[in-house]
Amino acid sequence: MTTPLTVPSPSKHPAGPPEHPADAPHHTGPADHHLGVNVLGLRCRECAEPEPLGASHVCSFCFGPLEVVYDEELQQRRVSRHRIRSGPHSLWRYGDLLPVLSDDDRTRVDLGTGFTPLRPAPRLAERLGLNELWLKDDTRNPSGSFKDRVVTIALSAARALGIETIACASTGNLANSVSAHAAATGTTAYVFIPDDLEQGKIVGSAIYGANVVAVHGSYDDVNRLASEVADVEGWGFVNVNLRAFYAEGSKSIGYEIAEQLGWRFPDHVVGPLASGSMFSKIHKAFGELRRFGLVDGALPRMSGTQATGCSPIAEAFERQSFDVRPQKADTIARSLAIGNPADGYYALKVADETGGIIGHVPDDEVVAGIKLLAETEGLFAETAGGVTVANLMRFAEAGLLDRDERTVAIISGSGYKTIEAVAPTTGPTFSVAPSLDDLQRALGR
Repeated sequence: MTTPLTVPSPSKHPAGPPEHPADAPHHTGPADHHLGVNVLGLRCRECAEPEPLGASHVCSFCFGPLEVVYDEELQQRRVSRHRIRSGPHSLWRYGDLLPVLSDDDRTRVDLGTGFTPLRPAPRLAERLGLNELWLKDDTRNPSGSFKDRVVTIALSAARALGIETIACASTGNLANSVSAHAAATGTTAYVFIPDDLEQGKIVGSAIYGANVVAVHGSYDDVNRLASEVADVEGWGFVNVNLRAFYAEGSKSIGYEIAEQLGWRFPDHVVGPLASGSMFSKIHKAFGELRRFGLVDGALPRMSGTQATGCSPIAEAFERQSFDVRPQKADTIARSLAIGNPADGYYALKVADETGGIIGHVPDDEVVAGIKLLAETEGLFAETAGGVTVANLMRFAEAGLLDRDERTVAIISGSGYKTIEAVAPTTGPTFSVAPSLDDLQRALGR
């Protein structure tokens, strides 16, 4: 279970949130202690065609991706800082802003996901030449990555819709999370993964008793198979036919950052890009916080990071284009190795609209980034974290970071999942006999 931590605002900003109408408790009647159903249906992100509520991921009119449509009048009545502070120390404290399909609490899944630490990183900030850097530490989630956020929401939706078997296509972290959540709820699970994943991620799925399907091919091959299986078997694939609900879970990262900074926005958020969904949903969360009067001020600029061996979004950014060209992945950053990212276009739009940047780094710099984060801040991140830190180094060297910005870096998963990435260059400092003389000789005494 996650140990929640709300860190104080840094000294350059006044302590505590300003007085704000959103602090006031909102009363909506005796039934308000239940969140109830706050979702009206689904809608195409491209043509805005409405779709009925259900396990569906493409528009029946233009085949565009679907998104959740909320009852905004209900949200306006309910959303307040008071209700959020009164909620659980998990992502469900933001339940009014997340899809709730049933007022039956038994459908809601809560393994303690979310409200992970936002921790200051002064030693890493000094290395980067920044005055203020924070780390959003999602290694603390139940299965060790931010994927627990999206699975919490997707599985809750599946249970409300009466879906009895859940599944996913995954580069590892999502498979771990689906497997853990299925075990905790007694749900049948099938997780589809590339057969050459890191051993820690394979074991981290199989240990929960899920049906692990290793597919000979890349993640994009796995994803194509998963889409076919979803149509034939009718299973709830969290990132296929439940994707509209699943994607909303990432918004909780943005809500937490703002609350943990004393109901203020950071100036700059930097995070890893795989499909691009997490990145764009964090931005969406910031917009919602401002729209519902919880936070004032300009929205943060959003910058994304990729590994050079799978960098279709960064490559499009370099071309100053919104046309994402698929790539064949070849990188140790397996959790980001999506060659044809579903939300790449939307991630590019967010970076463009907010004045952000998108970069990429080679694998040797990814490993260096993992080590730098561990050595400066005592946080062992998987390869996605190494990608983010290494790109921050690149941005700093290129003069693309404002020293006085309040910057938040998203650390999305634990390094214990990807030991293979750093094992070849990491090991004992000394190897000695059980002898004081031998140790002193090794120390040069």
